[in-house]
Amino acid sequence: MTNLKGRVIRRRAALAPAPGVSTDLDLICELAGRLGKGAHFAYTRPEGVFVELGRASAGRAADYSGISYRKIEESHGGFWPCPSEDHPGTPRMFQDGFPLPEVKPGSTPCVSRGPTEEPDEDYPLYLTTGRTLDHYQSGAQTRRVTQLAEMVPEAHVEMHATTASQHRLEDGDRVTLTTRRGSANFRVKITPGIRPDTLFTPFHWGGSQSANRLTNPALDPTSRMPEFKVCAVRIERVRQ
Repeated sequence: MTNLKGRVIRRRAALAPAPGVSTDLDLICELAGRLGKGAHFAYTRPEGVFVELGRASAGRAADYSGISYRKIEESHGGFWPCPSEDHPGTPRMFQDGFPLPEVKPGSTPCVSRGPTEEPDEDYPLYLTTGRTLDHYQSGAQTRRVTQLAEMVPEAHVEMHATTASQHRLEDGDRVTLTTRRGSANFRVKITPGIRPDTLFTPFHWGGSQSANRLTNPALDPTSRMPEFKVCAVRIERVRQ
């Protein structure tokens, strides 16, 4: 695996596959054989694939040809590009220039500004979204693990005790959050680790608990990144 720093590391299998279960490599080789290209996919171990990656990338911008399993073990990982066995690797990219001659190094000044939406009379609070420790991305994988699903079984909204008191809410109550885009339903979770003017909800759920119903798609003028992390919101208690 190559991480964002360009360090190449090995990820090892935690367990051997159960009897009758094929690895990814087994499946790819089997598929190649059925397509009549098995001679080009005659791998028995992942290391063979890595050796081919080195040959295929030799002389190119992302050159792995000087990195081997042995070198990774001895150096606790190597950095690409690494064009030869005796090359130390490249921990810091682009010190001498960019691979494309028409691209010149430079920087864009960052001007701080407030969010597109500020709280007002109709939407008096900030809303921000993020992750929980127990779920990953949409939760499509982690909610298949019983223990993780039970730890955080549904979406919640975190709020300060002061905010909860102002809205006559208690821990575990159900509320509807509404922004200028839409509404979604959550369970109240009172916590001291958030500002009284801010609510937080995770984005791992869909349907009526989807944070994406609420977020603001306004784009940053320079990076064009959407402003999903902040918008104005109001709380409505769900009568039970």
